[in-house]
Amino acid sequence: MTLKYQIVPVTPFAQNCSILWCDETLQAAVVDPGGDVPRIRAALESNGLRAEKILVTHGHLDHAGGVVELAKELGIPIEGPQREDKFWIDAMRQQGESFGVYCDASPFTPERWLEQGDRVSFGNVELEVLHCPGHTPGHVVFYNAPARLLIAGDVLFKGSIGRTDFPKGDFDTLISSIRNRLWPLGGEVKFISGHGPMSTLGEERRFNPFCGG
Repeated sequence: MTLKYQIVPVTPFAQNCSILWCDETLQAAVVDPGGDVPRIRAALESNGLRAEKILVTHGHLDHAGGVVELAKELGIPIEGPQREDKFWIDAMRQQGESFGVYCDASPFTPERWLEQGDRVSFGNVELEVLHCPGHTPGHVVFYNAPARLLIAGDVLFKGSIGRTDFPKGDFDTLISSIRNRLWPLGGEVKFISGHGPMSTLGEERRFNPFCGG
């Protein structure tokens, strides 16, 4: 079994929606469908995939704005983020107004809030859930050990880290999440961040000016 993925940039924020799938069953999970739902559905169809669930790293509009629309269209459940991000999800429409972005994003209650150490699965693939607060208090990331692949959301970027100036954001908490939850996974682990290009944990540990070492 091999975990495969495709990155689908969505929303005016060029957010990296990730489609993950099991190559044996062609069952998939859509991570952070922030918007542009027709584009996400087209990517699923072009790969012959059947979406089994939606996974959400955190409650910001560009990551979760298309969740309700996609869940309704495909009839699939929502899992994540951690419960501390409920206030962000409840304010989904207000987020659009504050960012000056027109959208019809809706708040939602996931079928499953996620916690540190939980597991999520689709097909024959299993992902480990790591709670990594700091950018938002309920931010989670998803890790597949066999593929050495991490879906990092807005915790860590190539050469940067997530903003901490939003409500309930905290710089020290974010750095602790990176050092205590991500670095132990190993330097060879490659990650898809919420925006921008992929990188490896080893490269960021050596060269990222915000959290190296």
